[in-house]
Amino acid sequence: MDVALDEARAALATDDVPVGAVVLGPDGTLLGRGRNVREEAADPTGHAEVVAMRQAAAALGTWRLDGCTLVVTLEPCLMCAGALLQARVARLVLGAWDEKAGACGSQWDVVRDRRSPHRVEVVPGVRAAESAALLRGFFHRHR
Repeated sequence: MDVALDEARAALATDDVPVGAVVLGPDGTLLGRGRNVREEAADPTGHAEVVAMRQAAAALGTWRLDGCTLVVTLEPCLMCAGALLQARVARLVLGAWDEKAGACGSQWDVVRDRRSPHRVEVVPGVRAAESAALLRGFFHRHR
């Protein structure tokens, strides 16, 4: 989570929402890292999770992230939850819940839906206070 929080802080430099993510291989190796880049790249899919999963897939040479863990500072949205399922990520470690748009346990629970052929283990609340404080500070400055 340290690296994910560093990535979230780096997003502030481009006025992106401070969310950071990393993908760890089954052996704990760092395979990908990402931060929100929607503003910087003018990319609606530029979410930290997507950036990190793209790097991890490139490092592995396959789109299948079997046995991998995604660590992210904020609960993934619907798009990112769908990407986790499509990539076959095994585990999601998240910091703060996203009570407005979260799709991994708060608003929806896409990654553990019984109708899905793949389910993701969810480990919530890891360094949640730090993750939430970054977000609160960002949105306070923008309101």
